[in-house]
Amino acid sequence: MNRRHAMRHAGRPRRHGAYRRALLCSCVAIALGAPVDVTRAAALADAMAAAPVATGGFAAADASGIDASRADASFDRNLLSGAGSNTTDLSRFEHGNPVLPGNYNLDIYLNTVWVGRRDVRFEAASMQDSATPCVDRKLLDQLGLHPAKHSVELQDQLQDPAACVSVGELIPDATMSVDMADLRLDTSVPQAYLGQMPRGYVSPEYWDAGVPAALLNYNFNSYHSSSRGLSQTSSYLGLNAGFNIGPWHLRQDSAVNWQSATAGARAQKHWQTIDSYLRRDLPSLRAQLTIGDSYTDGGVFDSFGLRGVQLATDDRMLPDSLRGYAPVVRGVANSNAKVTVSQNGVQIYQATVAPGPFTISDLYPTGYGGNLDVTVTEADGRTRTFAVPYASLAQLLRPGTTRFGFAAGELRNRSLLDRPTVVQGTVQHGFNNLVTGYAGVEGAQAYAAVVLGAALNTRYGALAFDVTEAHARIPGGADEADSSRSGRSMRVSYSKILPETNTSLSVAAYRYSTSGYLDLTDAALARDYARRGLDAFGYVPPAAVTLIDGVPLQTALTPGQQAALSGTAIDPVNTARLQRQRNRFDLTLSQRLGDQGGSFYTNVSASDYWDRGGTDTQFQLGYNNSFGRLSYGISATRTRDPSGHYDNEYFASFSLPLGDSGHAPSLSLNLSRDQLGSMQEQAMLNGSAGVDNQFNYGATVSHGDSGNAGSLNGGYRSPYAVFNASAGSGSGYSQTSLGVSGAVVAHPGGVTFGQPMGDTVGIVYVPGATGARLNSATGTRIDRFGYALVPYLTPYNLNTIEIDPKGLPLDVQLDATSAQVAPHAGAVVLLKFKTQTGRPAIVRARLASGQALPFGAQVFGTSDIPVGVVGQAGQILVRGVDQAGTLTARWQDDHGATKSCSFSYHIEPRGNEARLDKYQEVSATCTPTPTSSNT
Repeated sequence: MNRRHAMRHAGRPRRHGAYRRALLCSCVAIALGAPVDVTRAAALADAMAAAPVATGGFAAADASGIDASRADASFDRNLLSGAGSNTTDLSRFEHGNPVLPGNYNLDIYLNTVWVGRRDVRFEAASMQDSATPCVDRKLLDQLGLHPAKHSVELQDQLQDPAACVSVGELIPDATMSVDMADLRLDTSVPQAYLGQMPRGYVSPEYWDAGVPAALLNYNFNSYHSSSRGLSQTSSYLGLNAGFNIGPWHLRQDSAVNWQSATAGARAQKHWQTIDSYLRRDLPSLRAQLTIGDSYTDGGVFDSFGLRGVQLATDDRMLPDSLRGYAPVVRGVANSNAKVTVSQNGVQIYQATVAPGPFTISDLYPTGYGGNLDVTVTEADGRTRTFAVPYASLAQLLRPGTTRFGFAAGELRNRSLLDRPTVVQGTVQHGFNNLVTGYAGVEGAQAYAAVVLGAALNTRYGALAFDVTEAHARIPGGADEADSSRSGRSMRVSYSKILPETNTSLSVAAYRYSTSGYLDLTDAALARDYARRGLDAFGYVPPAAVTLIDGVPLQTALTPGQQAALSGTAIDPVNTARLQRQRNRFDLTLSQRLGDQGGSFYTNVSASDYWDRGGTDTQFQLGYNNSFGRLSYGISATRTRDPSGHYDNEYFASFSLPLGDSGHAPSLSLNLSRDQLGSMQEQAMLNGSAGVDNQFNYGATVSHGDSGNAGSLNGGYRSPYAVFNASAGSGSGYSQTSLGVSGAVVAHPGGVTFGQPMGDTVGIVYVPGATGARLNSATGTRIDRFGYALVPYLTPYNLNTIEIDPKGLPLDVQLDATSAQVAPHAGAVVLLKFKTQTGRPAIVRARLASGQALPFGAQVFGTSDIPVGVVGQAGQILVRGVDQAGTLTARWQDDHGATKSCSFSYHIEPRGNEARLDKYQEVSATCTPTPTSSNT
């Protein structure tokens, strides 16, 4: 029996049951004679266990979910070989698939939407009727159905475990249909009787907390370059470790950087901890409790690092239909380049990218605010940086939805020697379809701030406006007035999609701050500097000047040397002076230019400051289109090098696939020019190979002002890790790199290796199914222990895990090929698939008279368990049998009399082969049992 993906049934055309049965009969008749066709015939026959449907609002559905009660089928035996002269009674297949009384664990659907899984009891009114599902109070509660009051007798029956109430008795025109092939119970209820449950909703009682587990995600990249006689190796190892026990999840994110010695500089190794925290869900509050290092939500106040306790709502607990951004990093590499991404001064990502445009969309989130600083290091040593603006969208909420957050602890900032205690509270509420209000307060030692704002949903777009008032006291001023700073910051955000013009204005944000305004982090830095005798708003020499040979100390030593002597390790010129922002404008815009006009996009960020002149502007402008199979694009980017100089770079690209197959490589041509007139041309060939596209490769040749260069890169996505390598050389330089990333999970069943994973993962256990593929995780296969890692699951949502039975050993059968689970965030859920292991064989059985067994006769093994159905010419595909034993065939003749016979079989020992990939054939004579008189 297969439990297929629920979505395969949604919207599937409902075909008539008579058509299906006629087709089935024809297929069986035509296909018999070859083992593979016997397999198909037996599988189809097994899917049709007999019995008519019952009344009371229930219909037994066939394997496609068709209401079988609405159509009968008469089998024309003339379609069979010999005009069906040797066929048993096939009438049991004429009224749909039967359901026998008993308890069945089924997926429950309400109007095609999955609501859970539970045991459902089936009862039959008579021996001739198919069993119907019995509805009780618990099943009604799971379906979310609360019908009007009924008679006392009917209410008593709902509570009586021996009674069987049909859904049609409770709700007019409601029906239930069962698909035993998919172990699925569909309930159809008129809309008028339904509660207004949002789409995609999964009740918290069905969220899976997972199993105890230890997990590790790793990302290693080593980059070696040689240029002008100097060589250096840079390596990076990112680690995301965790441990789950019950609802508590412990996480620790860290990174290690190595730099080899070069040009007289010593080798360096630096370990940094990004965050460490303990977290658990609080479903009743739709919130998460976090203890340890974390980041606050930047929806109301600016995000900051915190070491302490945080309690905040998690919108992921809402269904998709009730959720209201994660930045994507785009850039261009001129060679096999190293790309690093940092946020708030902490490196969170490093990878090697091939020449040409690159996109990074899989960053681990470390907060909801703060620009991403991207550094591109080319193979010849050239370096450039740019920032990706990360601004929140307008904070609109649905009516009645509330979002809150509370945080208390120590401000976490690497630049601070004295880290103050901070407290923050925020709340957002959707009052109606038009207005969402939000407010917040935060405080620390000698600092307080309050924000008040509103978001509007208008026909002209989503608009948010808020004002933050802040007061800070900075010690060390000449008088009280100088030590106090007060100011305000006003922010306007706008978002709009214009269907009429195909314009998507993702973010347009403007912020103005008065000269006295300091946010929480800037205020803490200013106070910290002041305690060390430094002026955060402009370097001022100490009042007591120490002289050396009559010369002031500050002129004899550099500011950095002074800081080193004082033990502060801070350069008062470069870092003590706060950059107090005055205005900031961010814009992200994309525009579709008709059906064939291509698309235009732009990302712009412009800022100016109170303490210095000029405007800091960075941008990306681009246009993309295609002509036939040729895709092309042009772009302009403003980047900044480590010394602070800006560079405007222009880029054009062309791409053409070299073939029509899925593995056909593509040829690309890239042209780039910087503002100094330096040109570079690149030609690249990229492609993939393998059943799951697990292999990728690329080659690049380039020509520029610095000479010619070439490079090769390749990768392999195995079921247990992802490997990447590259090598290149040019005029005066060479480069090689190696990268590997993956995951390891220790769970109650053992240790499983897999591809890089997210925070919420699944472990699939399918005993005996070594090598089977997971359709829901590309490139993932069951290992030799029966386990596989599903690397990405969506928390609080229904996830369907599918196993492709193709390639399974013949002696392994799956009771179901898919399962569904809604995990808690951070959980490691274990999904066990039941398998049946036993020898298969093709038996050619005849009666003692030499006549073949009747077509359609059922074959039973020990304990009267069905193991197969007789096909034409007495061929039987039996599964799950022992190496030797006795099987019994039963059928009814044309007069309704029961007939049976038995035969012994013996299958040769399997041997030492790892997999069983072919059937063994057995011939047998079936002798009548004492209760029958077969001829």
